[in-house]
Amino acid sequence: MNKTELQALLDKDSRYCSYGDTVHYADPPKFFSRCDGSYLFDEDGTPYLDLQMWYSAVNFGYRNPRLIDVLKRQLDTLPQLASQYLHREKVELAEKICGYMERVHGVKGRVHFNVGGAQAVEDSLKLVRNATGKSLNFAFMGGYHGRTLGATAITSSYRYRRRYGHFSDRAHFVPFPYCFRCPYSLKPDSCGMYCHAEFEKLFDTEYNSFWDDKVGECEFSAFYIETIQGTGGYVIPPAGYMRKLAESLRRRNILLVADEIQMGVYRTGKLWSWEHFGIVPDIFVFGKAITNGLNPISGIWAREELISPERFPPGSTHSTFASNPLGTAVALEVLRMTEEHDFEPAIAARGAYFLRRLHELKSRWKVIGEVSGLGLALRIELCEADGFTPSRKLADRLFNEGLHGDIDVDGRRHGLVLDIGGYYKNVITLAPSLLISEQEIDLGIRLLEALLQRVGAS
Repeated sequence: MNKTELQALLDKDSRYCSYGDTVHYADPPKFFSRCDGSYLFDEDGTPYLDLQMWYSAVNFGYRNPRLIDVLKRQLDTLPQLASQYLHREKVELAEKICGYMERVHGVKGRVHFNVGGAQAVEDSLKLVRNATGKSLNFAFMGGYHGRTLGATAITSSYRYRRRYGHFSDRAHFVPFPYCFRCPYSLKPDSCGMYCHAEFEKLFDTEYNSFWDDKVGECEFSAFYIETIQGTGGYVIPPAGYMRKLAESLRRRNILLVADEIQMGVYRTGKLWSWEHFGIVPDIFVFGKAITNGLNPISGIWAREELISPERFPPGSTHSTFASNPLGTAVALEVLRMTEEHDFEPAIAARGAYFLRRLHELKSRWKVIGEVSGLGLALRIELCEADGFTPSRKLADRLFNEGLHGDIDVDGRRHGLVLDIGGYYKNVITLAPSLLISEQEIDLGIRLLEALLQRVGAS
Protein backbone atom coordinates (compact mmCIF):
# COMPACT_ATOMS: atom_id res chain seq x y z
CA MET A 1 0.00 0.00 0.00
CA ASN A 2 1.55 3.31 -1.07
CA LYS A 3 1.03 6.67 0.66
CA THR A 4 -1.82 7.63 -1.68
CA GLU A 5 -3.73 4.39 -0.93
CA LEU A 6 -3.07 4.82 2.79
CA GLN A 7 -4.42 8.37 2.78
CA ALA A 8 -7.49 7.21 0.85
CA LEU A 9 -8.20 4.62 3.54
CA LEU A 10 -7.73 7.20 6.29
CA ASP A 11 -10.20 9.47 4.50
CA LYS A 12 -12.74 6.64 4.31
CA ASP A 13 -12.18 5.87 8.00
CA SER A 14 -12.91 9.49 8.88
CA ARG A 15 -16.18 9.34 6.90
CA TYR A 16 -17.57 5.89 7.61
CA CYS A 17 -16.17 4.53 10.88
CA SER A 18 -17.47 5.39 14.33
CA TYR A 19 -15.10 7.28 16.56
CA GLY A 20 -16.74 5.67 19.59
CA ASP A 21 -14.05 3.01 19.95
CA THR A 22 -10.42 3.66 20.92
CA VAL A 23 -8.81 3.73 17.46
CA HIS A 24 -8.69 7.53 17.31
CA TYR A 25 -6.67 7.99 20.47
CA ALA A 26 -3.75 8.02 18.01
CA ASP A 27 -3.57 10.80 15.45
CA PRO A 28 -3.50 9.65 12.75
CA PRO A 29 -4.77 6.12 13.45
CA LYS A 30 -2.14 3.47 12.79
CA PHE A 31 -2.47 0.81 10.09
CA PHE A 32 -0.77 -2.58 10.38
CA SER A 33 -0.66 -5.29 7.74
CA ARG A 34 1.03 -8.32 9.33
CA CYS A 35 1.93 -9.84 12.69
CA ASP A 36 4.24 -12.56 13.96
CA GLY A 37 5.52 -13.55 17.39
CA SER A 38 6.13 -10.36 19.39
CA TYR A 39 5.88 -8.05 16.37
CA LEU A 40 3.41 -6.09 14.28
CA PHE A 41 4.48 -4.92 10.81
CA ASP A 42 3.33 -1.90 8.83
CA GLU A 43 2.98 -1.74 5.05
CA ASP A 44 6.68 -0.94 4.68
CA GLY A 45 7.65 -4.08 6.60
CA THR A 46 8.89 -2.10 9.60
CA PRO A 47 8.81 -4.28 12.73
CA TYR A 48 7.03 -2.87 15.80
CA LEU A 49 7.89 -4.65 19.03
CA ASP A 50 4.53 -5.09 20.77
CA LEU A 51 4.78 -4.79 24.54
CA GLN A 52 1.03 -4.80 25.15
CA MET A 53 -0.10 -7.74 22.96
CA TRP A 54 -3.67 -6.66 22.34
CA TYR A 55 -4.32 -5.73 25.99
CA SER A 56 -2.86 -9.07 27.17
CA ALA A 57 -5.05 -11.12 24.82
CA VAL A 58 -2.17 -12.63 22.81
CA ASN A 59 -0.14 -14.17 25.63
CA PHE A 60 1.35 -16.86 23.38
CA GLY A 61 2.49 -14.66 20.50
CA TYR A 62 0.96 -13.58 17.22
CA ARG A 63 0.24 -16.35 14.72
CA ASN A 64 1.28 -19.03 17.18
CA PRO A 65 1.68 -21.97 14.77
CA ARG A 66 0.28 -24.61 17.10
CA LEU A 67 -2.86 -22.62 17.83
CA ILE A 68 -3.31 -21.61 14.21
CA ASP A 69 -3.15 -25.29 13.22
CA VAL A 70 -5.86 -26.16 15.74
CA LEU A 71 -8.05 -23.38 14.38
CA LYS A 72 -7.56 -24.62 10.81
CA ARG A 73 -8.43 -28.21 11.79
CA GLN A 74 -11.57 -27.02 13.51
CA LEU A 75 -12.54 -25.06 10.39
CA ASP A 76 -12.46 -28.34 8.47
CA THR A 77 -14.62 -30.28 10.96
CA LEU A 78 -17.04 -28.24 13.10
CA PRO A 79 -16.48 -24.50 12.56
CA GLN A 80 -20.03 -23.47 13.49
CA LEU A 81 -22.60 -24.69 15.95
CA ALA A 82 -25.47 -22.96 17.71
CA SER A 83 -24.74 -22.56 21.40
CA GLN A 84 -27.85 -24.53 22.35
CA TYR A 85 -26.03 -27.75 21.34
CA LEU A 86 -23.00 -29.49 22.79
CA HIS A 87 -19.65 -30.27 21.23
CA ARG A 88 -16.65 -32.10 22.61
CA GLU A 89 -14.32 -29.10 22.98
CA LYS A 90 -16.77 -27.15 25.13
CA VAL A 91 -17.24 -29.98 27.59
CA GLU A 92 -13.54 -30.82 27.77
CA LEU A 93 -12.57 -27.17 28.24
CA ALA A 94 -15.04 -26.79 31.11
CA GLU A 95 -13.74 -30.04 32.61
CA LYS A 96 -10.13 -28.78 32.43
CA ILE A 97 -10.92 -25.51 34.21
CA CYS A 98 -13.07 -27.17 36.87
CA GLY A 99 -10.62 -30.04 37.29
CA TYR A 100 -7.83 -27.54 37.98
CA MET A 101 -9.94 -25.83 40.66
CA GLU A 102 -10.74 -29.15 42.32
CA ARG A 103 -7.21 -30.52 42.10
CA VAL A 104 -5.31 -27.40 43.17
CA HIS A 105 -7.79 -25.56 45.39
CA GLY A 106 -10.20 -28.29 46.51
CA VAL A 107 -13.31 -26.43 45.36
CA LYS A 108 -16.04 -27.79 43.11
CA GLY A 109 -17.69 -25.54 40.56
CA ARG A 110 -18.95 -25.15 37.03
CA VAL A 111 -18.09 -23.00 34.01
CA HIS A 112 -20.48 -20.87 31.99
CA PHE A 113 -19.26 -19.50 28.63
CA ASN A 114 -19.85 -16.29 26.71
CA VAL A 115 -17.98 -14.33 24.03
CA GLY A 116 -16.50 -11.03 25.33
CA GLY A 117 -15.13 -10.14 28.73
CA ALA A 118 -17.80 -7.56 29.53
CA GLN A 119 -20.51 -10.09 28.60
CA ALA A 120 -19.04 -12.58 31.04
CA VAL A 121 -19.04 -9.87 33.71
CA GLU A 122 -22.74 -9.33 32.94
CA ASP A 123 -23.35 -13.06 33.40
CA SER A 124 -21.56 -12.95 36.74
CA LEU A 125 -23.76 -10.05 37.85
CA LYS A 126 -26.82 -12.15 37.04
CA LEU A 127 -25.35 -15.05 38.97
CA VAL A 128 -24.69 -12.83 41.99
CA ARG A 129 -28.17 -11.31 41.94
CA ASN A 130 -29.75 -14.72 41.52
CA ALA A 131 -27.82 -16.12 44.49
CA THR A 132 -28.24 -13.19 46.87
CA GLY A 133 -31.38 -11.36 45.77
CA LYS A 134 -29.40 -8.10 45.96
CA SER A 135 -28.23 -5.70 43.27
CA LEU A 136 -25.55 -3.59 44.98
CA ASN A 137 -21.82 -4.34 44.81
CA PHE A 138 -18.50 -3.11 46.09
CA ALA A 139 -15.70 -2.45 43.59
CA PHE A 140 -12.32 -0.76 43.66
CA MET A 141 -11.37 2.73 42.60
CA GLY A 142 -9.21 2.27 39.54
CA GLY A 143 -11.02 -0.95 38.63
CA TYR A 144 -12.14 -1.72 35.10
CA HIS A 145 -14.67 -4.44 34.24
CA GLY A 146 -15.99 -3.44 30.82
CA ARG A 147 -18.26 -0.94 29.09
CA THR A 148 -21.62 -2.66 28.80
CA LEU A 149 -24.18 -1.04 31.09
CA GLY A 150 -23.88 -3.54 33.93
CA ALA A 151 -20.08 -3.70 33.74
CA THR A 152 -19.90 0.09 33.58
CA ALA A 153 -21.80 0.28 36.87
CA ILE A 154 -18.92 -1.50 38.63
CA THR A 155 -16.14 0.27 36.67
CA SER A 156 -14.87 3.26 38.61
CA SER A 157 -14.33 5.77 35.79
CA TYR A 158 -17.19 8.28 35.62
CA ARG A 159 -16.15 9.02 32.03
CA TYR A 160 -17.70 5.70 30.94
CA ARG A 161 -21.06 6.56 32.59
CA ARG A 162 -21.31 10.29 31.99
CA ARG A 163 -23.34 10.23 28.77
CA TYR A 164 -25.74 7.42 29.69
CA GLY A 165 -27.94 8.71 32.45
CA HIS A 166 -28.44 7.57 36.01
CA PHE A 167 -26.96 4.28 37.25
CA SER A 168 -29.11 3.37 40.22
CA ASP A 169 -27.07 0.25 40.95
CA ARG A 170 -23.67 1.89 40.66
CA ALA A 171 -21.08 0.19 42.85
CA HIS A 172 -19.73 1.64 46.06
CA PHE A 173 -16.08 2.23 45.18
CA VAL A 174 -13.39 1.48 47.75
CA PRO A 175 -9.80 2.82 47.52
CA PHE A 176 -7.38 0.26 46.13
CA PRO A 177 -4.13 -0.23 48.12
CA TYR A 178 -2.05 1.79 45.66
CA CYS A 179 1.02 2.21 47.83
CA PHE A 180 3.04 4.46 45.50
CA ARG A 181 0.13 6.93 45.51
CA CYS A 182 -1.54 6.01 48.79
CA PRO A 183 -5.06 7.50 48.85
CA TYR A 184 -4.47 8.27 52.55
CA SER A 185 -0.96 9.71 52.04
CA LEU A 186 0.60 7.03 54.24
CA LYS A 187 3.64 4.78 53.88
CA PRO A 188 3.29 0.98 53.53
CA ASP A 189 5.96 0.22 56.13
CA SER A 190 4.10 2.13 58.85
CA CYS A 191 0.42 2.35 57.83
CA GLY A 192 -0.70 -0.90 59.45
CA MET A 193 -2.83 -1.70 56.39
CA TYR A 194 -4.90 1.42 57.07
CA CYS A 195 -6.87 1.04 53.84
CA HIS A 196 -8.28 -2.29 55.02
CA ALA A 197 -9.08 -0.86 58.46
CA GLU A 198 -11.07 1.87 56.75
CA PHE A 199 -13.08 -0.72 54.83
CA GLU A 200 -13.80 -2.58 58.07
CA LYS A 201 -15.20 0.62 59.60
CA LEU A 202 -18.09 0.47 57.13
CA PHE A 203 -19.51 -2.36 59.22
CA ASP A 204 -19.02 -0.81 62.67
CA THR A 205 -22.59 0.42 62.96
CA GLU A 206 -25.82 0.40 60.99
CA TYR A 207 -25.51 4.19 60.70
CA ASN A 208 -22.63 3.78 58.27
CA SER A 209 -25.41 2.51 55.95
CA PHE A 210 -23.96 -0.85 54.94
CA TRP A 211 -24.64 -3.29 57.75
CA ASP A 212 -27.52 -4.25 60.03
CA ASP A 213 -25.86 -5.74 63.10
CA LYS A 214 -29.19 -6.83 64.58
CA VAL A 215 -29.66 -9.43 61.86
CA GLY A 216 -26.08 -9.66 60.64
CA GLU A 217 -26.84 -8.70 57.04
CA CYS A 218 -25.19 -6.44 54.48
CA GLU A 219 -27.04 -4.51 51.77
CA PHE A 220 -24.25 -5.40 49.33
CA SER A 221 -24.04 -8.71 47.52
CA ALA A 222 -20.46 -8.98 46.21
CA PHE A 223 -17.10 -7.28 45.92
CA TYR A 224 -15.68 -7.20 42.38
CA ILE A 225 -11.89 -7.13 42.37
CA GLU A 226 -8.91 -7.25 40.08
CA THR A 227 -6.12 -8.59 42.26
CA ILE A 228 -3.79 -6.64 39.97
CA GLN A 229 -5.49 -3.64 38.40
CA GLY A 230 -5.38 -3.73 34.61
CA THR A 231 -6.54 -0.46 33.06
CA GLY A 232 -5.85 1.10 36.46
CA GLY A 233 -2.14 0.73 35.76
CA TYR A 234 -1.09 -2.81 36.78
CA VAL A 235 -1.11 -1.80 40.45
CA ILE A 236 -0.07 -4.68 42.72
CA PRO A 237 -1.49 -4.77 46.27
CA PRO A 238 0.77 -5.21 49.31
CA ALA A 239 1.27 -8.68 50.78
CA GLY A 240 -1.61 -9.75 53.00
CA TYR A 241 -4.17 -7.21 51.84
CA MET A 242 -6.26 -9.51 49.65
CA ARG A 243 -6.35 -12.20 52.32
CA LYS A 244 -7.60 -9.67 54.88
CA LEU A 245 -10.25 -8.44 52.46
CA ALA A 246 -11.43 -11.97 51.67
CA GLU A 247 -11.77 -12.69 55.41
CA SER A 248 -13.80 -9.50 55.91
CA LEU A 249 -16.18 -10.48 53.12
CA ARG A 250 -16.54 -14.07 54.28
CA ARG A 251 -17.59 -12.93 57.77
CA ARG A 252 -20.42 -10.88 56.23
CA ASN A 253 -21.54 -13.39 53.56
CA ILE A 254 -20.45 -11.04 50.78
CA LEU A 255 -19.34 -12.85 47.63
CA LEU A 256 -15.85 -12.31 46.25
CA VAL A 257 -15.73 -12.02 42.44
CA ALA A 258 -12.31 -11.87 40.75
CA ASP A 259 -11.96 -10.38 37.28
CA GLU A 260 -9.20 -12.33 35.49
CA ILE A 261 -9.88 -11.02 32.00
CA GLN A 262 -6.58 -9.14 31.68
CA MET A 263 -4.42 -10.97 34.23
CA GLY A 264 -5.54 -14.56 33.72
CA VAL A 265 -3.89 -17.37 31.73
CA TYR A 266 -0.36 -16.99 33.13
CA ARG A 267 0.07 -13.25 32.59
CA THR A 268 1.38 -12.99 36.18
CA GLY A 269 3.12 -16.39 36.14
CA LYS A 270 0.16 -18.36 37.50
CA LEU A 271 -2.93 -19.57 35.67
CA TRP A 272 -5.06 -17.06 37.61
CA SER A 273 -3.60 -13.95 39.23
CA TRP A 274 -5.57 -14.38 42.46
CA GLU A 275 -3.49 -17.51 43.16
CA HIS A 276 -0.60 -15.24 44.24
CA PHE A 277 -2.57 -13.79 47.13
CA GLY A 278 -3.80 -16.67 49.27
CA ILE A 279 -7.47 -16.38 48.31
CA VAL A 280 -10.01 -18.44 46.39
CA PRO A 281 -12.89 -16.36 44.98
CA ASP A 282 -16.50 -17.49 44.90
CA ILE A 283 -16.64 -16.54 41.20
CA PHE A 284 -14.00 -15.53 38.70
CA VAL A 285 -14.36 -14.17 35.19
CA PHE A 286 -11.96 -14.96 32.35
CA GLY A 287 -11.51 -14.15 28.65
CA LYS A 288 -8.93 -12.54 26.34
CA ALA A 289 -5.87 -14.82 26.41
CA ILE A 290 -7.86 -18.03 26.91
CA THR A 291 -7.99 -18.18 23.07
CA ASN A 292 -4.83 -16.13 22.44
CA GLY A 293 -7.07 -13.59 20.72
CA LEU A 294 -8.41 -16.11 18.19
CA ASN A 295 -12.21 -16.50 17.93
CA PRO A 296 -12.89 -15.02 21.35
CA ILE A 297 -14.66 -16.78 24.15
CA SER A 298 -15.04 -15.73 27.75
CA GLY A 299 -16.63 -17.27 30.78
CA ILE A 300 -17.14 -17.53 34.49
CA TRP A 301 -16.23 -20.21 36.98
CA ALA A 302 -18.42 -20.29 40.08
CA ARG A 303 -18.77 -22.47 43.14
CA GLU A 304 -21.23 -25.32 42.75
CA GLU A 305 -23.68 -23.90 45.28
CA LEU A 306 -24.01 -20.72 43.20
CA ILE A 307 -24.24 -22.20 39.72
CA SER A 308 -25.79 -25.65 40.12
CA PRO A 309 -28.65 -26.41 37.69
CA GLU A 310 -31.09 -26.00 40.57
CA ARG A 311 -29.83 -22.48 41.34
CA PHE A 312 -29.03 -21.34 37.78
CA PRO A 313 -31.35 -23.27 35.45
CA PRO A 314 -31.32 -23.43 31.63
CA GLY A 315 -32.00 -20.07 29.98
CA SER A 316 -30.73 -17.99 32.89
CA THR A 317 -28.54 -16.21 30.36
CA HIS A 318 -27.64 -16.75 26.71
CA SER A 319 -25.41 -15.49 23.90
CA THR A 320 -25.60 -16.64 20.28
CA PHE A 321 -21.84 -17.15 19.90
CA ALA A 322 -21.07 -18.35 23.43
CA SER A 323 -18.81 -21.42 23.50
CA ASN A 324 -18.36 -21.26 19.72
CA PRO A 325 -16.40 -24.34 18.58
CA LEU A 326 -13.53 -22.37 17.02
CA GLY A 327 -12.94 -20.58 20.32
CA THR A 328 -13.31 -23.59 22.58
CA ALA A 329 -10.97 -25.67 20.38
CA VAL A 330 -8.22 -23.04 20.61
CA ALA A 331 -8.79 -22.47 24.36
CA LEU A 332 -8.52 -26.18 25.02
CA GLU A 333 -5.21 -26.26 23.14
CA VAL A 334 -3.96 -23.22 25.09
CA LEU A 335 -4.49 -25.03 28.38
CA ARG A 336 -2.93 -28.23 27.01
CA MET A 337 0.15 -26.22 26.00
CA THR A 338 0.55 -24.84 29.49
CA GLU A 339 0.28 -28.31 31.02
CA GLU A 340 2.99 -29.82 28.82
CA HIS A 341 5.69 -27.43 29.98
CA ASP A 342 6.30 -25.90 33.39
CA PHE A 343 5.21 -22.39 32.54
CA GLU A 344 5.51 -20.80 35.97
CA PRO A 345 9.32 -20.88 36.39
CA ALA A 346 9.89 -19.72 32.81
CA ILE A 347 7.57 -16.73 33.14
CA ALA A 348 8.99 -15.86 36.57
CA ALA A 349 12.50 -15.86 35.11
CA ARG A 350 11.57 -13.72 32.08
CA GLY A 351 9.61 -11.35 34.29
CA ALA A 352 12.48 -11.00 36.77
CA TYR A 353 14.90 -10.26 33.91
CA PHE A 354 12.56 -7.66 32.39
CA LEU A 355 11.97 -6.03 35.79
CA ARG A 356 15.71 -5.88 36.45
CA ARG A 357 16.25 -4.12 33.13
CA LEU A 358 13.42 -1.69 33.98
CA HIS A 359 15.08 -0.86 37.31
CA GLU A 360 18.28 -0.13 35.40
CA LEU A 361 16.29 2.17 33.11
CA LYS A 362 14.73 3.89 36.12
CA SER A 363 18.16 4.54 37.61
CA ARG A 364 19.03 6.64 34.55
CA TRP A 365 15.80 8.65 34.23
CA LYS A 366 14.31 10.98 36.85
CA VAL A 367 10.94 10.88 35.09
CA ILE A 368 10.43 7.20 35.96
CA GLY A 369 8.84 7.33 39.38
CA GLU A 370 8.25 3.61 39.92
CA VAL A 371 8.65 0.31 38.16
CA SER A 372 7.15 -2.92 39.46
CA GLY A 373 5.69 -6.14 38.18
CA LEU A 374 4.53 -9.68 38.79
CA GLY A 375 5.42 -12.25 36.17
CA LEU A 376 5.12 -10.48 32.83
CA ALA A 377 2.65 -7.87 34.03
CA LEU A 378 4.94 -4.86 34.43
CA ARG A 379 4.51 -1.13 34.87
CA ILE A 380 6.47 2.10 34.37
CA GLU A 381 5.05 5.13 36.19
CA LEU A 382 6.01 8.30 34.30
CA CYS A 383 6.34 11.53 36.24
CA GLU A 384 7.69 15.02 36.09
CA ALA A 385 11.34 15.55 37.00
CA ASP A 386 10.44 15.30 40.71
CA GLY A 387 9.81 11.58 40.22
CA PHE A 388 6.27 11.71 41.65
CA THR A 389 3.95 14.22 39.94
CA PRO A 390 2.10 12.25 37.21
CA SER A 391 2.99 13.16 33.62
CA ARG A 392 0.23 12.16 31.23
CA LYS A 393 1.81 14.35 28.58
CA LEU A 394 5.02 12.31 28.63
CA ALA A 395 3.14 9.01 28.46
CA ASP A 396 1.09 10.22 25.48
CA ARG A 397 4.23 11.37 23.66
CA LEU A 398 5.98 8.04 24.15
CA PHE A 399 2.88 6.19 22.95
CA ASN A 400 2.58 8.28 19.78
CA GLU A 401 6.29 8.44 18.99
CA GLY A 402 6.54 4.66 19.26
CA LEU A 403 3.97 4.32 16.48
CA HIS A 404 6.02 6.39 14.03
CA GLY A 405 8.18 3.36 13.28
CA ASP A 406 11.38 5.37 12.83
CA ILE A 407 13.55 4.43 15.81
CA ASP A 408 16.98 3.39 14.61
CA VAL A 409 18.48 0.33 16.30
CA ASP A 410 21.67 -1.09 14.78
CA GLY A 411 20.89 0.49 11.42
CA ARG A 412 17.29 -0.77 11.17
CA ARG A 413 14.05 1.12 11.69
CA HIS A 414 11.76 -0.11 14.48
CA GLY A 415 8.51 0.89 16.11
CA LEU A 416 7.26 0.23 19.63
CA VAL A 417 3.66 -0.60 20.56
CA LEU A 418 2.78 0.52 24.08
CA ASP A 419 -0.35 0.88 26.16
CA ILE A 420 -1.18 3.65 28.59
CA GLY A 421 -3.10 3.11 31.83
CA GLY A 422 -3.23 4.32 35.39
CA TYR A 423 -5.42 6.66 37.37
CA TYR A 424 -3.68 9.66 35.78
CA LYS A 425 -3.00 7.97 32.40
CA ASN A 426 0.71 8.23 33.10
CA VAL A 427 1.59 4.53 33.38
CA ILE A 428 3.11 2.41 30.62
CA THR A 429 1.56 -1.02 31.19
CA LEU A 430 3.69 -3.80 29.75
CA ALA A 431 2.12 -7.11 28.77
CA PRO A 432 4.60 -8.72 26.37
CA SER A 433 4.25 -12.18 24.89
CA LEU A 434 4.87 -14.84 27.50
CA LEU A 435 7.30 -16.33 24.97
CA ILE A 436 9.35 -13.13 24.61
CA SER A 437 13.11 -13.69 24.47
CA GLU A 438 15.77 -11.88 26.50
CA GLN A 439 17.01 -10.36 23.24
CA GLU A 440 13.55 -8.92 22.58
CA ILE A 441 13.41 -7.60 26.15
CA ASP A 442 16.77 -5.92 25.62
CA LEU A 443 15.45 -4.42 22.38
CA GLY A 444 12.40 -3.12 24.25
CA ILE A 445 14.63 -1.35 26.78
CA ARG A 446 16.69 0.23 23.98
CA LEU A 447 13.52 1.42 22.23
CA LEU A 448 12.10 2.88 25.44
CA GLU A 449 15.36 4.70 26.13
CA ALA A 450 15.47 6.05 22.57
CA LEU A 451 11.95 7.41 22.97
CA LEU A 452 12.79 9.06 26.30
CA GLN A 453 15.80 10.71 24.65
CA ARG A 454 13.72 11.80 21.66
CA VAL A 455 11.09 13.60 23.73
CA GLY A 456 13.70 15.32 25.90
CA ALA A 457 12.79 13.65 29.18
CA SER A 458 14.90 14.35 32.27
